[in-house]
Amino acid sequence: MRYTFDPGILREYDIRGVFGETLGPNDARALGRSFGSVVAQRGGTCVAVGYDGRISSPLLEHALVEGLNASGIDVIRIGMGPTPMLYYAEASMPEVQGGIQVTGSHNPANHNGFKMVLEGRSFYGADIVDLGRIADEGAWISGNGQTTTIDIMDAYVSRLMDEISGIEKIGGIEEIGRLSIGWDAGNGAAGPVIEALTARLPGQHVLLFTTVDGHFPNHHPDPTVEANLADLREAVVLRRLDFGLAFDGDGDRIGVIDGRGRVIWGDQLLAIFAQDVLQTLPESTVIADVKASSALFARIAELGGKPLMWKTGHSPIKSKMKETGAPLAGEMTGHVCFADRYYGFDDALYAAVRLIGASVRLGQSVTQMRDVMPEMVNTPELRFQVDDARKFAVVDEVRERLMAMGAQVNDVDGVRVDTADGWWLLRASNTQDALVARAESSSSEAGLARLLAAVDAQLGASGIVRTKGS
Repeated sequence: MRYTFDPGILREYDIRGVFGETLGPNDARALGRSFGSVVAQRGGTCVAVGYDGRISSPLLEHALVEGLNASGIDVIRIGMGPTPMLYYAEASMPEVQGGIQVTGSHNPANHNGFKMVLEGRSFYGADIVDLGRIADEGAWISGNGQTTTIDIMDAYVSRLMDEISGIEKIGGIEEIGRLSIGWDAGNGAAGPVIEALTARLPGQHVLLFTTVDGHFPNHHPDPTVEANLADLREAVVLRRLDFGLAFDGDGDRIGVIDGRGRVIWGDQLLAIFAQDVLQTLPESTVIADVKASSALFARIAELGGKPLMWKTGHSPIKSKMKETGAPLAGEMTGHVCFADRYYGFDDALYAAVRLIGASVRLGQSVTQMRDVMPEMVNTPELRFQVDDARKFAVVDEVRERLMAMGAQVNDVDGVRVDTADGWWLLRASNTQDALVARAESSSSEAGLARLLAAVDAQLGASGIVRTKGS
């Protein structure tokens, strides 16, 4: 028996599609067969499976488990919860060799997909391509795996609370008790964990949209889009909270609002975490993706750390962490990974607790830490449609022209170009038929305009016109 996936769902970092169109139970079952066969070939016997709060997730989870069992793999079902809880199960249970979370992450409500981990490492890129090959060839191992169900949420919340126990040892519990914090789950899968966590945390906690609802009736659960933070901002400002925390649909991306209602973007948040981590682990490597501000890399160096710019994407970031032994890594999208006192995977709930701890250890409020950050003039991430067959070629053409000009180029992921005005970036999206641009000037709006003009000139030389408004 063979199975062919819709080629559009096999992405660089995970598997994603539109439920009922490009993704359905047959895909989940075939994925279980292929992933289970890989686990079995490596001598593994057991996989943990979880799912998020989307309407289609229970159906996909059931078919996925069937496929894993049919490849002879035992399954431990942890039920509905955030993706980091699945990662925690895989990392903390010695009998488990891999994990799969059914999740559409921050995508629209009718989308869904799968995130995978194997032997403590991200499963992405060529690994996902190989799953497609195994299904195409029908090269599945057969067997009769067994299934058990466990409730791991209490253990996961207790593990998050370990960070607070560490603060208690330095006499910081009273300071946490004075904090007032907003938490916006966006009706995503992190909601029940947030309820359980805040019930145990000192301080005042204002909870928004913690009821899981796969229709996302209040706002879309993507904290990288400022419009989605409006409810949290309003709660922080009107109730005079110290800061607010927001989470995406599966709880692996974090967004932060300070006490003045300002967004603390992913690279700014990483600067706070770097200051905290480098106090106890001086001269450590801290990794950020190519979209991050130059101010972050300068700040890491100023703190005595070793800044490392790397590829965008939570999977490449986590792999680079393991390779370099870095205790901290993150990206603009709000994925933050701690190997310092934690497992090295992206966990927005753990990042939230670490932010509370950082404020206590550094003796500054979140708002004060935001106050002293340099004000850069930059664009958001600019995406514009370019066919998959063309997008990588365009970036290659731009790189060749820049190299011939003697420009200062970092090509770890697309091209990031340093100029007297600042820097600009052009890269091909790994998840969409799109090019992605960003620019940042440390001086002025005029400098930013010149950077964007340089981007447009290079695109024009390759016959591409950037979409208006992008």
